[in-house]
Amino acid sequence: QAEDGIRDAQESRGLGDVYKRQLLTSCTNNEKKSNEVNLYSQRHYTVDKLQYENFTKLTGIKVNVIKANADELIERLKNEGKNSPADLFITVDAGKLQKAAELDLLQKVSNSTIENNILDDLKDKNGFWVPITYRARVLVYSNERVSESELSTYEDLVNEKWKNKILVRSSSNAYNQALMSSLVANLGYDKTIDWSEGLVENFARDPKGSDRDQVKAIAAGQGDIAIVNSYYIGLLLSSENEEELNAGKSVSVFFPNQGDGQRGSHINVSGIGLTKNSPNKANAIKLIEYLTGDVAQNTYVQNSYEYAANPNIKPSEIVQSWGTFKRDSLDLNMLGKFRGEAIRIFDKTGWK
Repeated sequence: QAEDGIRDAQESRGLGDVYKRQLLTSCTNNEKKSNEVNLYSQRHYTVDKLQYENFTKLTGIKVNVIKANADELIERLKNEGKNSPADLFITVDAGKLQKAAELDLLQKVSNSTIENNILDDLKDKNGFWVPITYRARVLVYSNERVSESELSTYEDLVNEKWKNKILVRSSSNAYNQALMSSLVANLGYDKTIDWSEGLVENFARDPKGSDRDQVKAIAAGQGDIAIVNSYYIGLLLSSENEEELNAGKSVSVFFPNQGDGQRGSHINVSGIGLTKNSPNKANAIKLIEYLTGDVAQNTYVQNSYEYAANPNIKPSEIVQSWGTFKRDSLDLNMLGKFRGEAIRIFDKTGWK
């Protein structure tokens, strides 16, 4: 499947050998100094290994990866300071990228190739990080017990008709923290407290498990609506595991806040930042160019079911079947700016 994705992108855009020659030519001088690039990454997806292997085949640059959660990687960068071997910091949350930039751990990236590869509304307005994919925090609902016409907004999830029907993972999860941060930014602190209190009242059970587990719980009749990241539904529907496949088939996807005058569905990015003390800066820039280019972007969407940050690349067929949607245009750095308030709201409203 991954190879098909790469081949499709190459054939459809006439890349192939031309793209390879461009990369090799631009990397020739770099290889004399260094033939590696070091990543501190929060991402845990199989597709990433494929991307790095393909990049190495094209350029001869070895990709070394250290994985941990974003806060641990940020702390490591702080402690290592100028001696850090890291070239790139990769997370699945714009809020963590904003935090790293605020702590002066990143340097600005100014590169026309990368700029042209990225959707304008996903870009960091301050220039410290680059989106590589994005995902929506959607509602999924039971095909048996909920009608699409009953759904509208995140805010409406506090409606009494959803009492004991809402499923969601814990407040410690970065995806939920980002969603709550976006609500604070859009609605204000007091209204978001009211929303969180109402949502907690409608929980079908105490928050636990992964996004996949919320969907499985709907399939098992433990709740009717779940708040999940969009790509997990793609993963379930493409799974070879019968339980996961059946769970994916038991629900439909709904993008909230789509009506006239509404802000659109909350999104977040997987993004990449160039570290302040990158020892292999030229190679790091080349990797960002590759990951935001057509070939790699197509590889992402066909394997991880994320949305491409590159406007040239369409979603996978599974994701396309859900239709298009309006994205919340909030500056994604606000997902970090309002993180403290979001966490206080979780604590105050009893969202475990």
